[in-house]
Amino acid sequence: MSLKFEPRREIPAWLVYGTPLLAVALTILSGYFLFMILGLNPGATLYIFLVSPLETQFGLAELAVKAGPLILIATGLAIGFRANVWNIGAEGQLTMGAIFGAGIALAFWGEEGFWILPLMFVAGALGGMMWAAIPAFLKTRFEVSEILTSLMLTYVATLVLSILVHGPWRDPEGFNFPQSRLFTEAAILPVILEGTRLHAGAFVSLFAAVAAWVLLTHTVTGFQVKVVGQAPMAARFAGFSQKGTVWFSLLLAGALAGLAGMIEVAGPIGQLTPQLTPGYGFTAIIVAFLGRLNPLGIILAGLVMAISYIGGENAQVYAQLPQAATGVFQGMLLFYLLASDFLVRYRVRFQSTKARDAKPRPEVAAA
Repeated sequence: MSLKFEPRREIPAWLVYGTPLLAVALTILSGYFLFMILGLNPGATLYIFLVSPLETQFGLAELAVKAGPLILIATGLAIGFRANVWNIGAEGQLTMGAIFGAGIALAFWGEEGFWILPLMFVAGALGGMMWAAIPAFLKTRFEVSEILTSLMLTYVATLVLSILVHGPWRDPEGFNFPQSRLFTEAAILPVILEGTRLHAGAFVSLFAAVAAWVLLTHTVTGFQVKVVGQAPMAARFAGFSQKGTVWFSLLLAGALAGLAGMIEVAGPIGQLTPQLTPGYGFTAIIVAFLGRLNPLGIILAGLVMAISYIGGENAQVYAQLPQAATGVFQGMLLFYLLASDFLVRYRVRFQSTKARDAKPRPEVAAA
């Protein structure tokens, strides 16, 4: 008996949307055995990791706070991925959006005005777009891989942030810590649930995801993105510009990642610091694929991934798990998601060895 893998001619929809659930289930099962090997109570630890974040109002609010930037970034990345534009540098675009947004907050520090927050939103989006425009230009002008350029620019953005918080933007009253001044109230997103950190930025993420879904399903631009990604030759025949799609995808992803960075510094952080996020720009790649590159699916996927962050923090306190446990869970989820995608593209068949050997050889059949 041997295994045979056959490419699927048609991929059923239930398989496409069922494999993410399979990946989540396998991740939980693997976590159970991992905790058992570590000498912990696997059931209790999984409860702390996956259920405890959902038990309180504060936990649910934190879930929305952490899911917001993941949803925002993953939505932009998903549109690019559909067009075969592989932007891996969302973390750098997030960083530049945070820098541009913080620049407005610091430039008008001490002033009060309703226009400061809207200006920060615009600046954050422009910062992310500017950083994404570099790989877009190199891709369309010189055919340089956007994977490498966008990824390498992430480290450049991190160094720019470090220079600013250690130098000209360092708080003069901050006891020499590498951080900016605390933003004034006019530059802070309003809290919408007292006693929690839930702020208005969560609604921005939901609006962006719904707007992206409308774009992909009800507009010519969304149709163009899908055609360029799935059938480049047909797109050229139809007159769709591949270079224009590259620019559109990268600039949109950069704008949304920049908004996510600005929302982080104007929301939970309230200032510019050397470490803005625990890697939302990279985790959003997992969120995009877990949501099947569908903006509505990304909302659910962002909430699932946010649970891993909050649950990991709870597990550090109550189960003495190391901080790396969050990364392990996210890594296992990505592994199982990619592995289960194999089932989407290929059909597994069992073939008898005797039946395989009984097939006539081509030269014998010709004779």
